[in-house]
Amino acid sequence: MLDFAGKRWWYLGFSMIFFTLAAVALAIPPHLRAGIEFTSGSSFTFAFERNVKQDELRSALADIGHGEARIQGAGANEYLIRTGELQGAPSLGSAQGPVPPGEIDQLQQALQDRFGPLTRKDFSTVSSTVSTEIARNATLAVFAASIAILIYISIAFRHLPRPWLFGSAAVIALLHDTFVILGLFSILGKWRGTEVDTGFITALLTVIGFSVHDTIVVFDRIREKVTHDPFIPFEEAVNASLTETLARSLNTSFVVVLTVISLLLIGGVTIRNFLLVLLVGIISGTYSSIGIASQLLVAWENGDFGRFFRRLIGRKQPPEAIEPEPA
Repeated sequence: MLDFAGKRWWYLGFSMIFFTLAAVALAIPPHLRAGIEFTSGSSFTFAFERNVKQDELRSALADIGHGEARIQGAGANEYLIRTGELQGAPSLGSAQGPVPPGEIDQLQQALQDRFGPLTRKDFSTVSSTVSTEIARNATLAVFAASIAILIYISIAFRHLPRPWLFGSAAVIALLHDTFVILGLFSILGKWRGTEVDTGFITALLTVIGFSVHDTIVVFDRIREKVTHDPFIPFEEAVNASLTETLARSLNTSFVVVLTVISLLLIGGVTIRNFLLVLLVGIISGTYSSIGIASQLLVAWENGDFGRFFRRLIGRKQPPEAIEPEPA
């Protein structure tokens, strides 16, 4: 049986390092690059027949009044472009006749005159009203998921002493996973211009579900140990539960990671952020169920946090406050 609980402060300290790095990344502006779903605007992909450099395209867009445009490579001579909200729908035609040209058509024609033939592969636009509603609903979804998980686990483990600790540990673990993902995307946003979109939120909720599922498997095994033998030391119950579920957790996560990596290699640019969140979240979620959620239970059960704060407060006492020992 592996002694996970005996090394709990190593696991928690390692997690705190990643948490601190994520906090620093988020504290340095720009914090996160929001996609058009959260900030309003238009997004489209152009494929050029000749070689066009990103600097040349940025300069051309600035010349036609779109200096705010953000450009991201999407393949060979393909660029994903995001601008302010463009008016008018793309002229794709209809049964009643052609649709009047919009701003996207004017922009496309201007770039075509400058760089030669090009193809518009997609176009989407989001108004400011819709983007505000999407951002609010996404925040509420993550918050509601966390509260629902806390309540569900507390009810499921109601027959154990202090069942709310199990729910709290699971929520802290999933918040750790969420924070690590946010920190990574903050770094990628500064470095490569990676944006947060609705696919990011969808993947984040998926990661939350995966993380909690893995944590509940371990917690359920702990419940079986404690219920079967009420006098078993809690650390021993946690170590036995983690040892018995370790192979299952690692094998399941390994298969999912292989699948996600395969999709990252062969998938398109439109799902890349979704897959990246899944990849990081699954790895972090597997670790958090072992190194965070379970270890927090042991730390609470042994009163580690109370001793830590008492020592912290004791060190801050002035020397004159300490009574001298009797001679």
